[in-house]
Amino acid sequence: MNSEPRELYLNLIVRDLDRTTAFFRRLGFSFESAFSNERVACMRVSDRGFVMFLVPEFFATFTSRAPADPHATTASLYAFSASGRAEVDAMVTEACAAGGDEARPPTDQGPMYSRSFYDLDGHQWEVLWMDMSAMTDAATDG
Repeated sequence: MNSEPRELYLNLIVRDLDRTTAFFRRLGFSFESAFSNERVACMRVSDRGFVMFLVPEFFATFTSRAPADPHATTASLYAFSASGRAEVDAMVTEACAAGGDEARPPTDQGPMYSRSFYDLDGHQWEVLWMDMSAMTDAATDG
């Protein structure tokens, strides 16, 4: 098995590529122009993590199954970290202002705080902050 860190590419179907890129740019994400065109937009999440937003016709070329409707079902939850509670709140507030919807009330578990939103296509995104020092202390106490 390869023990080297791997890159992750998450592929999501979207109805309107321009609206989707504008939505996520508003949340502070950048896009890789070398891997984007009229059928796909490559959003950088980290040095090794990317979200590929694909229009339905292009998405269909990668699978023989019918795509799920994220407005009707939840097949997956997509999560990314924030630098603190304030950034979690700001990100979800901005997502809602940009046309998304809050998915559920905030979850506050002390050293972990999260909120979630539905994007323009109904995909559910979790934004979370973890106090890693408290998590490390808890692991060594147990």
